[in-house]
Amino acid sequence: MASSSSYSSPCAACKFLRRKCLPGCIFAPYFPPEEPQKFANVHKIFGASNVTKLLNELLPHQREDAVSSLAYEAEARVRDPVYGCVGAISYLQRQVERLQKELDAANADLIRYACNDVAPPPPPPQMAPPPPQGLRRRMSMGMHYPNYPFPWDDENNNYPQGGGEGSA
Repeated sequence: MASSSSYSSPCAACKFLRRKCLPGCIFAPYFPPEEPQKFANVHKIFGASNVTKLLNELLPHQREDAVSSLAYEAEARVRDPVYGCVGAISYLQRQVERLQKELDAANADLIRYACNDVAPPPPPPQMAPPPPQGLRRRMSMGMHYPNYPFPWDDENNNYPQGGGEGSA
């Protein structure tokens, strides 16, 4: 995306910071005017000065990935100030473990069926309990940002429980 000029609206960063968006604006390619919340979250968590320093230290082809990572982490921190992305990673790790157990059970059933030693199938896995009170409150307040999907934004209401590794 080209940087802003006097004929187009300023990028989301310059608009948020209430400054003129110059043609060489470091933020313009990554924070378009249509996505003001993206920069607001990044600014709230990391600060505009730190993001400017980071982007200036990176090669131009690395900046888009860096901004995407910053925006995702900022979004996660706004939604869950304690765990941020770690909560999402933890949730996904537990889901992988659960699915691996289901796969192992299905493979065991296949082996039993192949050997004509059919046993009754195991009971279905239990659904995850409802989300923690804080997450439920944030969700009920309408704090949902559809631009950055999180694992707990699925239709089955499988929410992360607890935090980092070792918690269950």
